[in-house]
Amino acid sequence: MSEVQKLPDELQLATAAHVKYIQSLDTRKDEYNYWLTEHLRLNGLYWGLTALHLLRHPDALPRNETIDFVLSCQHENGGFGAAPGHDAHMLYTVSAIQILALVDALDELEKRGKGDGKAQVGKYMANLQNLETGTFAGDEWGEEDTRFLYGALNALSLLGLMHLVDVNKAVDFIASCANSDGGYGICPGAESHSGQIFTCLAALSIANRKDLIDVDKLAGWLSERQVACGGLNGRPEKKEDVCYNWWVLSSLEMIGRSHWIDREELIKFTLSCQDTEHGGLSDRPGDMVDVWHTLFGLTGLSMLNYPGMEAIDPVYCLPKYTTDRVFGKRG
Repeated sequence: MSEVQKLPDELQLATAAHVKYIQSLDTRKDEYNYWLTEHLRLNGLYWGLTALHLLRHPDALPRNETIDFVLSCQHENGGFGAAPGHDAHMLYTVSAIQILALVDALDELEKRGKGDGKAQVGKYMANLQNLETGTFAGDEWGEEDTRFLYGALNALSLLGLMHLVDVNKAVDFIASCANSDGGYGICPGAESHSGQIFTCLAALSIANRKDLIDVDKLAGWLSERQVACGGLNGRPEKKEDVCYNWWVLSSLEMIGRSHWIDREELIKFTLSCQDTEHGGLSDRPGDMVDVWHTLFGLTGLSMLNYPGMEAIDPVYCLPKYTTDRVFGKRG
């Protein structure tokens, strides 16, 4: 009997249903919601594909079609849009690089990518850095956010192109977003939020500057995000949401304090958010499922060492075997 089979029925993960749910997402082209969410198509592919890898079904989506779709979203300037014909943006570009890393196809950028291959993608992201403040914009229209800073360092490091940007200035910007409670906000003076904390900690991890983190103070704030039902919230006085499995747990993992969370209670909450018949996870029990919450619920189970799950890299939100492969090749 496997380790999963020894668990009580209420602690079983409906793996087969989740795989079928993710596979079905691109077959619903006759549904109105499919077209309403076209602006999330490339992100959605990343969320679904990563979830399948964590569930140990990496081949559940066709590799060649996946690569073809990603490359069809690229612009001449190197950036990627959400779908063919959509404007390029940092967030979609990061998802494109993560997907190509997942399916071991980063070299396809050299073979079939626009312009100078990987270098063209790197130039696109580097040109979005504000050289005065060190942070990054999402696109040519100039909105700045620590999400974009983290995304740039994530993708550039996967491509081996960190030298194209001023990492020290980026680190200085992150430091300016730190708050007295140990957390980080979206910009200097903004309140601490679990999502922004993740982006800042992960960026500092990539830049090898975790020495700037007030570990125990931040860990205390993050551990207080667990509420009575076992789930996690993003900031004080907010409802629990399964997506914070990722933002909170990954941050605690990066600073070596994930054991400050009640593991069993969080597993119970997460599994109560799944649709065991049709697949997928929702934000909280009884709500509609979606691929976003499916991925980030599963990442939490991975970091909690739930049996049968692949290990997740808490910095990159990719399976550890993917980042080991990418960075191992580079020596």
